[in-house]
Amino acid sequence: MMDAQKNLTVSRGQPKESKRQCRHHHGKRKPSIEEPTSPPSPVNEESVSVDILKLDDRPTTSSSEKRSPLLSISPKPVSRRPDSRPSSTRSTFEHIPGTRPASRRTVPESCGKHLSTTSTISRSSNRSRKSHADSSSHGLNRGQSSDSDSDHEEGKVTTFEHDFNAVDITDEKAFDTDLEVEDQSTTYDHTGKTAYIDTCKKLGVVPASYFLRHMQDRHLNMRHHGLGPAGMRALAESLSSNTSVLELDLSDNWLGAQGGLAVCEMLKDNCFITELNLSDNRLGTGCAPHLAQIMQQNVTLTHVTLSGNEFDDHSAPYFAEAILNTTKVLYLNLSHNSFGDVSGTILGPAIADNSCIKELDLSWNCIRRKGAVAITQGVKNNIFMKKIDLSWNGFGLEGAIGLQDALKGNSVLEELDISNNRITAEGAVIIGKGLSVNETLTTLKMGKNPMQSAGCYGICAAILRNPNCVLKVIDFNDILVNKDFEDVFKQVQEQIPDIQLTHGGMEPPPKPKAKVHPMVKLVNYIEKHELRLVDFFNKFDKDGSMSVTHEEFVEGIETAREAIRKNAQETGIKLSDGEIEELLNELDRDGDGEINYNELVVSHVDFQEKREQINTVLTVMQPRPMTT
Repeated sequence: MMDAQKNLTVSRGQPKESKRQCRHHHGKRKPSIEEPTSPPSPVNEESVSVDILKLDDRPTTSSSEKRSPLLSISPKPVSRRPDSRPSSTRSTFEHIPGTRPASRRTVPESCGKHLSTTSTISRSSNRSRKSHADSSSHGLNRGQSSDSDSDHEEGKVTTFEHDFNAVDITDEKAFDTDLEVEDQSTTYDHTGKTAYIDTCKKLGVVPASYFLRHMQDRHLNMRHHGLGPAGMRALAESLSSNTSVLELDLSDNWLGAQGGLAVCEMLKDNCFITELNLSDNRLGTGCAPHLAQIMQQNVTLTHVTLSGNEFDDHSAPYFAEAILNTTKVLYLNLSHNSFGDVSGTILGPAIADNSCIKELDLSWNCIRRKGAVAITQGVKNNIFMKKIDLSWNGFGLEGAIGLQDALKGNSVLEELDISNNRITAEGAVIIGKGLSVNETLTTLKMGKNPMQSAGCYGICAAILRNPNCVLKVIDFNDILVNKDFEDVFKQVQEQIPDIQLTHGGMEPPPKPKAKVHPMVKLVNYIEKHELRLVDFFNKFDKDGSMSVTHEEFVEGIETAREAIRKNAQETGIKLSDGEIEELLNELDRDGDGEINYNELVVSHVDFQEKREQINTVLTVMQPRPMTT
């Protein structure tokens, strides 16, 4: 006991300078306490204990001592671990629930036989207490002349108890120790940005900033971004858990078969996307079975656009299966591909049995002949499809016959587009026969077909024969019509007042025939019958005077007219009254009212020279053939 007290001394005359002012300073100065001069014992890394001593014989006059509910009296002896220091130099604090362990110092336990009090003190409170004690030491030294041990014990205990009262050890934010380990909690990024960026780093792909800005939009337009297969894989990783995007447009990104597979894998997890556009991505036949499987399994996808992906006859069986078995897809676009006659024969039966798709686009393919007939039979037997686009194929006359049958048998189809299908005027008339009994079709597009005005006339005539026709739109784009069509269409307007018509304009009026000089007809007649001029002249010169009056010439022409009417072969000159008058003026060079044989010869020679000159000019104006 005495040895321990000698080691702990109170410096009354030489107070220790305070390094900084404590925030708990209340104006009351207390004496500072020096550390023991003996070498420190080994410190345990986990914790350091400090004993707070309270003398039994010290008067409890401080109000701060009465307010200290955190100091608990523990009469039990402190248990010693096998590796701990001797009990003469060590004591422990009991850990107060709700607080974190803090660093602790060791002071001699020599004075602890009377009363042992345990608590936990943070380093911040120790620093505050030390600064506060140093700054208060001068005030306590004033008026104290005794160096007794009791005064030293009382000053020391007062200092420690005051610091305990000033620190709220239940406040977790007040602790500042190097033993604390900050919780590194990670939150789940539901937006998918983190997953997208991490996947881009793994694949070595530059992230698309547009996608990061708009990945929470309802309609995500990623067309023309050049994603490629790797970029699509990164995008699919984020979209798998995306719940915001409902309409996804990935057209023209050159995804290829691998990018298409990434889209299919994404759609297996994503159940929010309803509209998907994968046009112009060169997916090819390799991706066709996976797309067909997604169309059958996905429960939210309703609109699928797959145009321009190089699908051919080898892909047709997969899409036929999808058309036959899908229960959710309402719109399917397979345009701008390479489906041919074989594809038509495969897709036709699937269309007939389809019970879900309401709009089908097969335009810009190569469906002809047997394939066209199979497609039209599928349309005839389908009872759900409202709109079908078959434009820019090659249906021709065989397809027109099939369309006639389809229009007669189908009772649900509302829109039909057969533009540019090599349908002639005959084919249009055949289609009109089916249209004359159809009662559901509202839109008919037949533009860019070589059916001319006669085919348009046949369609309008068929509408007039059908009193229950409900057509509202007729498209004859790029087809010229004539006045006869205008007259029949006016009757159609009387039957269906709100019908709308589009055509290529009116046919230009027929050009007047080029005026033929009467001398040309005369010379052609002479050459045709291999006559000499004198023999021809004698036909008109009845009296042999080698001179023909105007009356005789007109009489000869009239005889020629009668011969033409009677199909006689005597003469074949067909001249009007004006042409006869012009020919008389041309042959009667001297103007005496008679035509001499010499005048006929001279006129014939002049005409031959003029014709040769005209032929020479036409030959010069003709383009020369290209030479290599």
